[in-house]
Amino acid sequence: MSSLQMGLAITGGLVLAAVVAHSAWTARRNTPRQAKPLQPSDAQHAQTDPVLLEVDADTPAFQLPRPPVRPAMDALIDVIAPMALDATAPVVSGDAALAAMPATRRAGNKPFAVEGYNLHSMVWETPAPGQRYGGFQAGVQLANRSGPLNDIEYSEFVIKTQAFADAINASPDFPDMLEEVARARELDQFASVHDAQLGLTLRARSASWSPGYIHQHAAHLGFVAGAMPGRMVLPAAGEGLPPVLVLGFDSQAALAEDPAQSAIRELSLHLDVAQVDRAERSFERMRAIADALAQAMEGTVTDDKGQPLAAHTMDLIAADLQVLYDTLERRGIPAGSPVARRLFS
Repeated sequence: MSSLQMGLAITGGLVLAAVVAHSAWTARRNTPRQAKPLQPSDAQHAQTDPVLLEVDADTPAFQLPRPPVRPAMDALIDVIAPMALDATAPVVSGDAALAAMPATRRAGNKPFAVEGYNLHSMVWETPAPGQRYGGFQAGVQLANRSGPLNDIEYSEFVIKTQAFADAINASPDFPDMLEEVARARELDQFASVHDAQLGLTLRARSASWSPGYIHQHAAHLGFVAGAMPGRMVLPAAGEGLPPVLVLGFDSQAALAEDPAQSAIRELSLHLDVAQVDRAERSFERMRAIADALAQAMEGTVTDDKGQPLAAHTMDLIAADLQVLYDTLERRGIPAGSPVARRLFS
């Protein structure tokens, strides 16, 4: 073989090697990152020991558990019509009250409820079988995210309440419709101005992610699977409360026949401010989690338009949120309270 032929063969071999290397690199780059296999020690603690993120130098992000609270009628956000029982039958059984309940618990788009005064526990509650009640009240919510209570919804509330009252031989006392509808509009205006829902987006800088890869990293930070594909939630400290944060990604990727081959290039973190107690420090935790995921998964934290979010911008948002929390508390609707969760729903 001549020196020319040998040189061409070497050159051809180098080119072929370069092509093979480039193809392998491209394949690795385009293949979604996969979750690492759990070691026995990891599997034992995977769901029980999430990482405790510090949002500042002194206070951990997780708070001590608190007991769940039950939404109840509140004159701040409800129209309430008391019902006086007939003097000849001053006690009504819970079974009779349940039999008289309307088929639906809504008046238009607004929640409708009936509560009875339990003569044993001496508290207002939703009627229950086997209990005895010495009075009742019906209520309809003044406003929610669908808008303020209107004349038609108020009229439906009156009809349902009157039917229930007739069935238990009671006399309802209805507030003035015009005054309540005006109050509903004012409350809706306040809620519209102070309804904050924040979102951050994490975008892959290089290789895409598989659903399992996302799940593994999010679970490490305390997230658990949500009710819908492509959704994970960070639970609140108290049982039965709305999640502190929601993590979402493409649901079609999560439902694919082979999720390991689903290429995901972005995920979102969502915070519904009014639904979460201020003590959860939800935005601080949101920032810390976004940074932790970005570092671990080689991503960039951006807004919904793809613009990177600077620390200064995050600080301004955090300051605005403190003002919002203060405003809600002055109104008697602190974030995360039963009344706030009902109003902002």
